[in-house]
Amino acid sequence: MAEKENLLKSGYETVIGIEVHVQLTTQSKIFCQCPNVVSHKQNSTICPICTGHPGVLPVLNKDVPHRAIKVGLATNCKITEDNFFARKHYFYPDLPKAYQITQSTEPICKNGYLEIPLEDGSFKKIRINRIHMEEDAGKNLHSALTNESYVDLNRAGTPLLEIVSEPDISSPYEARMYLKMLRNIIMYLNVGTANMEEGAFRADTNISVRKPGAALGTKCELKNINSFKFISDAIEYEVDRQIGLLEQGGKITQETRLWDVKEQKTVPMRGKEEAADYRYLPDPDIPPLHVDSAWISKVTSELPELPNKRYQRYITSGLTPYEADVLINDMDVADYYDKARTFTKSPLLINWVLRELMAFIKEEKIRLTDCKMTPELLAELVTLLDNKLINNRGAQEVFEIVGKTGQSPKAVVKERGLEQIGSSEEIEKIIKEIIATNQKIVEEYKSGNQKLWGFFVGQAMKKTSGKGDPIMINDLLKKYL
Repeated sequence: MAEKENLLKSGYETVIGIEVHVQLTTQSKIFCQCPNVVSHKQNSTICPICTGHPGVLPVLNKDVPHRAIKVGLATNCKITEDNFFARKHYFYPDLPKAYQITQSTEPICKNGYLEIPLEDGSFKKIRINRIHMEEDAGKNLHSALTNESYVDLNRAGTPLLEIVSEPDISSPYEARMYLKMLRNIIMYLNVGTANMEEGAFRADTNISVRKPGAALGTKCELKNINSFKFISDAIEYEVDRQIGLLEQGGKITQETRLWDVKEQKTVPMRGKEEAADYRYLPDPDIPPLHVDSAWISKVTSELPELPNKRYQRYITSGLTPYEADVLINDMDVADYYDKARTFTKSPLLINWVLRELMAFIKEEKIRLTDCKMTPELLAELVTLLDNKLINNRGAQEVFEIVGKTGQSPKAVVKERGLEQIGSSEEIEKIIKEIIATNQKIVEEYKSGNQKLWGFFVGQAMKKTSGKGDPIMINDLLKKYL
């Protein structure tokens, strides 16, 4: 909330709307049978249809609207029954037919919303104006050595969803959370990779500022930013830039701007007119698409538990907002945790997943699916801790071995002799012995040198070979000191 408060102190409100383009991972492209894959060999996955040769007839890939409906239902949209495609005319070198096949006035999904968690634990509803289907263009390649440009049309015809929010976002934090939640939905539904670095999830952010209650200000668009952090930083800079310009009596020019990562500032890319004349025309080659209730019901039955529901479930089960956020942002880790929870309900489990497990796979440079510490084995290890059969130090040793070998934690504990000394009589005898042989240090401690407490704990752990129950050791030391 601090970001928003800081902006309001300057006397302005921030107004943000975001347009997101999502590449879908269908087997073939949207209007032809070319494979829908990322190829590093230029112009290798193209045909006369996706390259716009005269006289060709595009045919809609039915998997594209199926995935669009899925995203629409996941974002609480109304699904349009009768859908039409249009030609959006503009000329770029990477668009060979000089128009893009898209949807115009009637998108397949409209009037939806996405709830995002705020910093205070509450939720805010971000309205979604529309989600429509369209084809992607190719890609321009520029050579700095020869000052020449080339066109790679592999990407032409890749199916896209454009998701357009209402201007309901009012801070960099909210923008970041909206994009994270939306990206999670795409991945949970398995309709796209949502890989930002590869351009599979691209966000254009429209930003303006205004005095509270005033009309919307002139907006600037931020393009081609491929990380949540950079988007957040760019918004923060752009808001400050616009407010500073207005405070000096200047005017905001509507334009498209880029984020300079090195200089940490936005820079102009090109001017933008109030409204481009795309001369939309109904596409005569693609027949209308009817979405009936049976189709919607089928898609509804395929929906998994969505990120928001999962987040709320985690909070209800006792996880902190931070822990829940980390889990829902990594579906593999969340699935791992849920599987482990079927074997143990211990509150210790989440710490072992987010700290020890994540640190282990990072250190070993392996994927979670390749880790030999399965959810069932981790639950077994945590249960040993809960039952005080091993202490935390021993558990970390066991974790390292199991993660590399896949052995049972119980077997490792027995094999290595790591069973915790839990007998109060045995530990009490050790504590008395330590106190009796260190009377001078005992006197110093009782005289007020509290730092010596660590000495006694260390001695107890040493004499138990690290297998003593730390809680019992501390309790008995309090009793005798």
